[in-house]
Amino acid sequence: MQHNIPVGQLGPLGTDMADAVSQCVHCGFCLAACPTYQELGQETDSPRGRIVLMKEVLEGTLTPEQVLPHIDPCLGCLACEPACPSGVSYRDLISPFRAMTESKRKRPLLERLRRMLVRNTLPYPNRFRLAVLTGRVAKPFASMVPGTLRPMLDLLPNQLPPKQTWQQTYPAQVERRAKVALLSGCAQSVLDPDINTATIEVLTRNGVEVVVPKSQTCCGALSWHVGDHTLARRFAEKNLQTFPTDVDAIVTNAAGCGSGMQEYELILKGTPFEQPAREFSKRVCDVSVFLDRLGNLTPVKDSGRKLRVAYHDACHLANAQGVTSEPRKLLQLIPGVEVLEIADSHLCCGSAGTYNIDQPQIASSLGTQKTNNVIQLQPDLVATGNIGCITQLSNHLRKSQSQIPVRHTMQVLRDAYGPRQ
Repeated sequence: MQHNIPVGQLGPLGTDMADAVSQCVHCGFCLAACPTYQELGQETDSPRGRIVLMKEVLEGTLTPEQVLPHIDPCLGCLACEPACPSGVSYRDLISPFRAMTESKRKRPLLERLRRMLVRNTLPYPNRFRLAVLTGRVAKPFASMVPGTLRPMLDLLPNQLPPKQTWQQTYPAQVERRAKVALLSGCAQSVLDPDINTATIEVLTRNGVEVVVPKSQTCCGALSWHVGDHTLARRFAEKNLQTFPTDVDAIVTNAAGCGSGMQEYELILKGTPFEQPAREFSKRVCDVSVFLDRLGNLTPVKDSGRKLRVAYHDACHLANAQGVTSEPRKLLQLIPGVEVLEIADSHLCCGSAGTYNIDQPQIASSLGTQKTNNVIQLQPDLVATGNIGCITQLSNHLRKSQSQIPVRHTMQVLRDAYGPRQ
């Protein structure tokens, strides 16, 4: 697509945004892949439509206020990227555009309050735990809370699991084959800390020493995807200085976190951290990818039990990182497991970071569709690789009166191994 974007006036991210615009040939292959286009049915709510709108703002022919009602509903799920024959890097446009326009927009008071609450709690596990506990007290009075803030209460879990902490180093249980550093995450360490415990257990059983850096912080993905570039940069810089370099990989077990850390070079572009961020991002990989590359994994004993597992592709694992086969292969290492494919698996479940807070109606519709497709399969459980997806699917399955549990792939594999001998 031809453009007249003044790249030099847009700062260090201008080239990336302009390149993404120029790669789009307006073919429309992205339409069928886009969940919000399926929901809203308007060209302006499709990836190619949004690219045109963002181009017009970057060229100065439209104002941010004119296009943001169509940009805001974008999930950032990146389903458009694998569908695009021209290789448009939509991620290099949507997040930088949101960061660029955030300071230029005027949000209503309650919306500013909601964003402030999310910004100051979700990335900080201790604050987030306190906020959840406080919110549970207020939940019975949700009808008295302004509509803008109500989705935050609606999403609160009925109860939190016991708090878990992790030591700094876990030695391999068998002959050491590798050493990794694990991102423990922010929301995940509160909502389902057992995911980290299961991940450590699976890795150490397979000869991997695991380091959990104590001074690590939020990966910054949540901030980056909603246009808070300053906070995303702060988190990225902190993690660059915190994670050790003497490891074979930096392992993540949350799709959004892994994707965000792989974008550190873009987040820190134009800063002294750009080059270190490039090298850092190359070492980041999902735990399923690391285990698949490691190979020769410790066999799982045959329990004699048959298990039907519906695998849900988290968007930022499948679309952003291109990881689809590795989790399925890990599940298939378990004797008696049948991996089931969910209809319309390419469509987002509606979680997408804070999307189900920011766009609750669309998020709810997508969550209902996804869980209806799950229920039709009648699996014993759902496996996936992202805490946001686990929370979203669990909530909607519960609303549908379904007892199907949702587990992280590492939890399923850990449980199959059984307790340590």
